[in-house]
Amino acid sequence: MTSYQPETDGEPDPGEVVWAWVPYEDDPARGKDRPVLLIGHTVVDGVPWWAGLMLSSQDHDRDAVEEAAAGRHWMDVGTGAWDREGRPSEVRLDRLITLGDADIRREGAALDRATFDLVVAAARRWHAVD
Repeated sequence: MTSYQPETDGEPDPGEVVWAWVPYEDDPARGKDRPVLLIGHTVVDGVPWWAGLMLSSQDHDRDAVEEAAAGRHWMDVGTGAWDREGRPSEVRLDRLITLGDADIRREGAALDRATFDLVVAAARRWHAVD
């Protein structure tokens, strides 16, 4: 399922940060458009699905103990073209986001291979991703 195959072609690929609407955990009827790192792709009953991890520009290092106590685990991934302001980002490791092709609004940028591999390895603590 997981792979690293970014191509700058306007189509989503594993290893890329894309933009998609992500529902809030406490109210799935609400959410916000945010960057998501695609870590894998699969087809179920002929329907393509993407597995991703959401990004945030908030610094969760300051409140890492509180975040972990609430079951939220973050990892720094640095900066990239997905953030117009060039702010450092963190990826949330414990919440796997499932997206269909129509859910993805645009391609943001590719994460470098070394960081992608570290993120996937860390996410395996919470998800059975191969």
